[in-house]
Amino acid sequence: MMKIEIIGSGCPRCYETERRVKNALAETGAQVELVHLTDPGEIARRGLILTPAVMVDGVIRLAGRVPCVDEVKLWLQGR
Repeated sequence: MMKIEIIGSGCPRCYETERRVKNALAETGAQVELVHLTDPGEIARRGLILTPAVMVDGVIRLAGRVPCVDEVKLWLQGR
């Protein structure tokens, strides 16, 4: 099962990222494990400076901005 991690401190942009990921999941019907990581220590351990960030199966796909729903759909297709 695919795992998507939304990484950020809990700011409005982080929650907007989570909302857009959930919208993409609802539109595609994809089944994924979705995690919103807010722990500053864990964010630092992963070497992330810019948030929000999104990791898909352990690979950073985005950092420092909010993705559009269509972009998330591409990730779900493995692109």
